[in-house]
Amino acid sequence: MNPRDADKGLPTPPATPLLRRLKHKWAQLPANVHGIMWALVATLLFTVMAALVKALGERLHVTQVLTIRQFLMAAISAPAITRGLPGSLKTRAPLLHLARTGLASGAMFMGFSAVIELPLADSTVLGFARTFFMTLFAIVLLKEVVGIHRWAATIIGFIGVVIIMQPTGEAGFNIYSLMAVTASACAALVAIILRRVTQVDQPITILTYQAVSIGFIMLPFCIYYWQPLTMMDVILLGALGCVSWSAQMCNIRALREGEAAVIAPFDYTRIVYASFISILFFGVWPSLTTYIGASIIIAASLYTMHRESVRGKRQAVVPEDKAP
Repeated sequence: MNPRDADKGLPTPPATPLLRRLKHKWAQLPANVHGIMWALVATLLFTVMAALVKALGERLHVTQVLTIRQFLMAAISAPAITRGLPGSLKTRAPLLHLARTGLASGAMFMGFSAVIELPLADSTVLGFARTFFMTLFAIVLLKEVVGIHRWAATIIGFIGVVIIMQPTGEAGFNIYSLMAVTASACAALVAIILRRVTQVDQPITILTYQAVSIGFIMLPFCIYYWQPLTMMDVILLGALGCVSWSAQMCNIRALREGEAAVIAPFDYTRIVYASFISILFFGVWPSLTTYIGASIIIAASLYTMHRESVRGKRQAVVPEDKAP
């Protein structure tokens, strides 16, 4: 019997033989396999989230969609936030939180705008540029030493981004492609700041500022561009809030169960999901240049992660070799 059910005097429903077998097989799987499965679910949910944003953006302003999404996620997270009060509001790095909130707001605004205006596969792939911006910012802000291999991978990855953006193509310069790439740069800066913040603040504090502050930043714009909601809008917005929260939880679970180096490459399954959703629900087929650029970006990113894994192993082995 589940202890919680016992406390309430409620019987625990008996597990069916099939359910017991599935739980047993799941428990026997390695932790990294658990992480991969959670990551695949997370990437699917993130792609569905983008599709919902795109559908809502056909009628509502991006700030209205973003504001309602943030407050819905805050409402879902409210029990965890309120349980941590007043500690969930205490921070040792207010300026870092301020910078992170501003950058995250910009990343979401530009990223959502790109999702709405660009083909879903294109906006998804351009979001992968975050990996290369993190390399650049790690050099400038964290003073990390980067060798020729990572520099080469970064340059090649940006070539893939340029191929998708096609700044000299028939359509000419596309402001939304630039917004997608800029959103990736902002997201990379947010990740860099998050490394510092997690060293001084509790996760509940980070969650509180993330869930509430962005919604309040977008609220004035939301009010200005407000459009009355139809029943379909309410349904889609409710789904967006639930899917966004679930995607975050699955992503956290994936990183908790498996090793980050093992989980990270599966983020690129988003392009597969995005292609299918784009074709089935929006009737848009990804272009050849999208697939070419995606192949280059993914290959460069995987090579970067491989080099980081090799570098990490060397740093772990060298002290042992030098030990007496």
